[in-house]
Amino acid sequence: MAMETIIGLEIHVELNTNTKIFCGCSTAFGAPPNTNTCPICTGLPGTLPVLNKKAVELAIRAGKALNCDINTINKFDRKNYFYPDLPKAYQISQFDLPICEKGYVDIEVDGMEKRVRITRIHMEEDAGKLIHVEGKPVSLVDYNRTGVPLIEIVTEPDIRSAKEAIAFLTKLKAILEYAEVSDCKMEQGSLRCDANISMRHVGQEKLNTKVEIKNMNSFKEILKAIEKEEMRQKELYDFKEEFKIKQETRKWDSAKGRTVPMRSKEDAHDYRYFPDPDLKAVILKEEEIEAIKAQLPEMPAQKKERFMKLYGLSENEIDILIGKKSIAAYYEEVVSYQANPKEAANWIIVEVMRVLKDSEDIGIESKDLASLIQMIEAGKISRSAAKEVFEELLITNKTPEEIVEEKGLSQMSGTDELEKIILEVIAQNPEAVEAYLGGKEQSIGFMMGQVMKMSKGKANPQMAKDILQAKLNEKF
Repeated sequence: MAMETIIGLEIHVELNTNTKIFCGCSTAFGAPPNTNTCPICTGLPGTLPVLNKKAVELAIRAGKALNCDINTINKFDRKNYFYPDLPKAYQISQFDLPICEKGYVDIEVDGMEKRVRITRIHMEEDAGKLIHVEGKPVSLVDYNRTGVPLIEIVTEPDIRSAKEAIAFLTKLKAILEYAEVSDCKMEQGSLRCDANISMRHVGQEKLNTKVEIKNMNSFKEILKAIEKEEMRQKELYDFKEEFKIKQETRKWDSAKGRTVPMRSKEDAHDYRYFPDPDLKAVILKEEEIEAIKAQLPEMPAQKKERFMKLYGLSENEIDILIGKKSIAAYYEEVVSYQANPKEAANWIIVEVMRVLKDSEDIGIESKDLASLIQMIEAGKISRSAAKEVFEELLITNKTPEEIVEEKGLSQMSGTDELEKIILEVIAQNPEAVEAYLGGKEQSIGFMMGQVMKMSKGKANPQMAKDILQAKLNEKF
């Protein structure tokens, strides 16, 4: 009997605050170990947490952006477990009264639309970070991240493939970036994902034993990890060894290309949740919630609709451009300098995103890319020369015009100058002319090659071809 994969995701998102959730320590990334700490976030006796109002506002903002209900009464709980990077031996989180519930994200995979439901979004504090020293039986702990405000977004088990999981995460990341909830920098741990995976026979309603996969820090690795775990579980079912699938936490070992066991998976009762006695319930007013919702900026779906009306781009082009908020903003800046919208989209998708990769710095001023596009359209430089200018723009502070002048990349577009070269080519190649007049149109390709050679590659190809054809037709 055919099997299907059941996937639920738990996504931890660091909130865009300057200070931690219960103290005034900085949340800045990259500080020296254990410098952004205080008695509160390191759990020293006698300290009391004070809730960061901005963290609550951002959690509400995330909930509204993800179509959630906001609970006007929610509270914080203590989640008890011992681990070296958790100095209090408990984590302040939310259990039975989270701030957000019952949301959804609509995704599209292979032309099919699907809704992935969000069970809940709750606030909590982050743990520290363990650094395992290679070759030594010791681990170091950095408490800088302890107390950084998080939301955890928990989905229903609605996802049926690794591809659907990536589609959901891609859209979720874009929504959170647009809503300015988080910078979502996965390489810095601002967005982290755990996946709960199980298999069952098609048509079966009961969920089977699930496995949680941790330690995934990019969409590429998440895709591979889910596919490998899916394969592992399917093989166990195929060989009637499903009893070997245990409720456990596994980690993704990218070097070995497989998931490996970490520890047995705890149930909720193992954490001995109870309300945090040091924190009052969070009581929200409907008008406060609506005011936060009203402050939401333009979201990806709204931007997509506007781009389709304004710029005449394909749906695929728009999806790529709006996938990252900074790229969409850069595109609109380029177009605002009167660059052709279609050409601007092409240059950003093909060239800008090629060099951008994981960097946030595009490296070329929007007005300079607009100037480059305008120079191509005006026939001042060829496309091949434009690519040379583009590469130079990445490493200098010069304008496109200065680079073209210095490198002598200007395209020959003057009619008189081109006519002189073309007449000379016609005079030097009577056999090619005769062949063309005899019906062999490919001969014009040879003569165009001669024009480009004689002009040292600077002739405007389209203009040169038009003049060449006109001069040859005069001979009929």
